[in-house]
Amino acid sequence: MKEKIRIKGQLNGYAKWPLLMSVLLLIMNICMYPISVKAGLLMSGFLVIYIFIVVVLYLRSRSQIYNEMIAFATQYSQVQRKLLKELALPYALLDEEGRVMWGNTAFFEASRKSRKAIHKPISWFFPEFSGELLSEEDSDDSRTICFSFEERDFRVDIRRVYLEHMVENNELVNVDEDTDYLIAIYMFDETELNKYIRKNKEERLVAGLIYLDNYEEALDTVEEVRRSLLVALVDRKINKYIGAFGGIVKKMEKDKYFIALQEKYLPIMRENKFELLQDVKTVNIGNEMAVTLSIGLGLSGVSFAENYDFARIAIDLALARGGDQVVTKEGENITYFGGKTQQVEKATRVKARVKAHALREFIESRDKVMVMGHKMADMDAFGAAIGIYRAAKVLGKRAYIVINDITNTVRPLRESFNDNPAYETDMFLTGAQAQEMIDRNTVLVVVDTNRPNYTECCELLTRTPTIVVLDHHRQTNEQIENAVLSYIEPYASSACEMVAEILQYFDEGLKIKSTEADCLYAGIVLDTDNFMRRTGVRTFEAAAFLRRCGADVTRVRKLFRNEMVEYKARAEAVRHAEVYHGFAISVCPTENIESPTIVGAQAADELLDIVGVKASIVLTYYQNQTFVSARSIDEVNVQILMERMGGGGHMNMAGAQLACEVDEAMEIVKHTIEKMQEEGEFE
Repeated sequence: MKEKIRIKGQLNGYAKWPLLMSVLLLIMNICMYPISVKAGLLMSGFLVIYIFIVVVLYLRSRSQIYNEMIAFATQYSQVQRKLLKELALPYALLDEEGRVMWGNTAFFEASRKSRKAIHKPISWFFPEFSGELLSEEDSDDSRTICFSFEERDFRVDIRRVYLEHMVENNELVNVDEDTDYLIAIYMFDETELNKYIRKNKEERLVAGLIYLDNYEEALDTVEEVRRSLLVALVDRKINKYIGAFGGIVKKMEKDKYFIALQEKYLPIMRENKFELLQDVKTVNIGNEMAVTLSIGLGLSGVSFAENYDFARIAIDLALARGGDQVVTKEGENITYFGGKTQQVEKATRVKARVKAHALREFIESRDKVMVMGHKMADMDAFGAAIGIYRAAKVLGKRAYIVINDITNTVRPLRESFNDNPAYETDMFLTGAQAQEMIDRNTVLVVVDTNRPNYTECCELLTRTPTIVVLDHHRQTNEQIENAVLSYIEPYASSACEMVAEILQYFDEGLKIKSTEADCLYAGIVLDTDNFMRRTGVRTFEAAAFLRRCGADVTRVRKLFRNEMVEYKARAEAVRHAEVYHGFAISVCPTENIESPTIVGAQAADELLDIVGVKASIVLTYYQNQTFVSARSIDEVNVQILMERMGGGGHMNMAGAQLACEVDEAMEIVKHTIEKMQEEGEFE
C-alpha cells in the first residue's frame, strides 16, 4: 500500500531535494580531479557517505512523512468542521423540499429549537420563512430575502449548491445536470442595524410650507378692528399644532409659514388626517368665510435644502388643486390629504391679465401656433381651442387646431367652420398631420387637460420646447412637464371661461366672431350644466363678455339637443341604476350610439335629481375600455374617488378610464367606495 502512495506537486520536489544535491556534488567532484587527485579522492569518499545517508533517511522516513500528512489533513478537516459548527453566523443546509439537513449551533439558537429537530421543514424553525421561497423553479441560484422572527430582523442569503459540481470527479455517483442540489442559507441578524436606520429616518427633518388659501377674502368679511384678532387666532392654531409635534414655525409673510419637524411625527399626522385643516376652519369671530389653508411637506431628500425644494413643489401642487389640503412629496412619490371642500373663487383678475400678456409674448416670438385638447374633445376643449386660435390670428400667426375624433356633440360646432371663407381649409389637423408640421419654432397650447396621456397627440409634447397649458382640472402626479407657461385654476368653471378672460386682456382690438363666441359659450354651458354648478361671479362675467361678442343663447341651446337613440340610452341608464352606499351606479348602453361616453356623463347628471343619492357613477364601455363618469352636488368629493382609480377632475364632476370590461370595472368602483368609506374619506 505504501509503495502505491505517491507525493505530487511542489511537496514532491521538497522531499527529493537532498538527492538532487547529490548530483550537484558529483559534478563538482569530477571537476576537482584535474586540479588535484588527492582532493578528488577525498571528496569522492565524502560524497559516497553523503549519498548513503540521504538514501537511508529517505527510505526509512517516507512512511512517517505520509502518516504525518494524513494526520494533518484529518485534523485540518476537523478544524474546519468545528469552526463552521461554532460560527456566530447562523448557517444551514436544506434539501430541495426545504427540510433542514444540517445546521450549526447559531442556527438552532436563533430558531430556539433543539438539534433533535433535524429533517424538519425550514418553516417549522422560522414560520415567517415560507418554504415556497425555496421551491420556485424560476428563481435565481442566489437571492436574498428578509423576515422578522421574535422581534429580530434577519436577512437571509439563499444559494443553490448543485451536486454535479461536488462529485464531478467521483466515479461512484452519477447526478443529473442542474437538477439535484442542496440549499445553503446564511442568516444575518440586522436587528440593531435596522433599529438605527429607523432611528435615523425618524429623526430626519421634514421641511414644510403652510399657505392660507383665502387670507384676503376672509379678512374682507370681518370688521377692520377685529382683523388682527382673526390673524392672531389662526397663528395660534398653527403654532399649537406644529408645536405639539416638537416642530418649529416661522412666519415668512402675512399668509405664509415655514415649518420644520421630525419625520417620525408624520405617521401620527396622517393618522389624524392633519387635524389642522379642520381646526383652522373653526376660527370664527364674525367672519362669513371660513379660513382654509394648504400644506406642502418635503422629505426623503439627500439634504434639507432638497426637502425644502420638495415642499415648494408640494405647496404649488396643493394650490393648483384648489387648496384646503396637504400634499407630501417623498422623493418621487406624492400623496394627497383633504381637498374635500369647494375651491374659493378669486375676486381679482390680476393673474388672468399676467397670463394673457405672457401668452401674447410667446405667440409673438414664434411662427406657428398649434392648439389641442384632450382625447374625444367635448365642447369645452373645442371652444377653448377656438379661443386660442382667434388670439393667434389677431397677432397674424398661422394657427392650427389638432383634433382626431369628432364626437357627436362637437360636430355641429366643427361644421360651422366648413366652407367658411373666413377660415383656412387646413384649420383642423389630425395628430399625424400635426407631427409632420410642428417644429421648434411652434407654440403648442394644451387646453382643458394637464395630463400628457389625455391629450389628442402626446407625441407633439416632445417636438417643441414652447408648451403652454391652460386648464381648470386639479393637477395629479402625472402632468405636462417643461411647460413654459402653466395657467391652471381649479376654481374656474371651464377652460372656456379661462380663455374668455385671457382674450379680454390679450389685445385691445381683439374681436371675436359670433361663431367663435358660440363655441366658447357652449363650453361654459356644458361644464356648468347650464350655469347650475361651479359657477361664480367670474363665470357670469365671462358669459356676459361672450354675449356682447355675439354668442346666441338659442343657437347654443340647439347644440345640446340629442338624438332619440341617445335619449333612450340615457333613460335606460337611469332606469337600471342601483343605489350602493348612497351612490347611484349604472351602466350606459352603447349600441348604435356615436358618442356613448357623453351620453354616460349626461346620465350621471340626471341621476343626481333622485332623492337620497349623494353621488352618481355611470360606466360606459367604449373602444376596449370602460369610461367612468362621476357626479355629485355637495355631499361627496368624487374627485378623490376617481383619483383612486387613476382619474381626476373636480369635487363634483370627475372621471376615469379603466382598461377592463364593465363587470370588472363595476367591482373596482364598489371596492373603492367601500375602502374609502372604511377610511372615512366621505365623512
